[in-house]
Amino acid sequence: MKKHVILIAAFTAIFFSKSFGQIYMADSARVSFFSKTSAEDIDAANTVCKPIMSISTNEFDVSLINTSFDFPKPLMKEHFNEDYMESSKFPKTVFTGKINGTVDYTEDGTYNVTVTGTMDMHGVKKQITVPGTITVKGNVLFVYAKFNVKIADYNIKLPSFLSMNVADNVDVTVKATMKPYKK
Repeated sequence: MKKHVILIAAFTAIFFSKSFGQIYMADSARVSFFSKTSAEDIDAANTVCKPIMSISTNEFDVSLINTSFDFPKPLMKEHFNEDYMESSKFPKTVFTGKINGTVDYTEDGTYNVTVTGTMDMHGVKKQITVPGTITVKGNVLFVYAKFNVKIADYNIKLPSFLSMNVADNVDVTVKATMKPYKK
């Protein structure tokens, strides 16, 4: 019986030490979006988010607070939070996905991947696949993705007086520098 307890304890310690070393958290991250119309361009960024990924399970998650986007004009931020995103009702945007493609995390290089998962925005959950790259440099991962979001897919309605100011499709860019998570 004592041998079983020691064996289970040893297995648990090995399992947790390996999986613990497999978690990466953003040291710095930037999620931005760009909307281009004939009336005006809107470029906003959120640098408060902290993406997390597991290289053992290829999971990538990012959650951000909608009110944390910075805009060039205060009125843009007000319209974004009150009229488009309804941030008091839908405070977060969350993406949870799985990395597709082969990445050798022990070998420096840039790897083309896609991430397939669920985007939960404005109360709507939608399956999407996002193209991107993971660059491995030593023990640091640089994650980059750029994709397009059709705002109607997330039931984001534009007030008629603002419809000329926001594009129907918005470019989203994700950049993150990921380092091993240390407790």
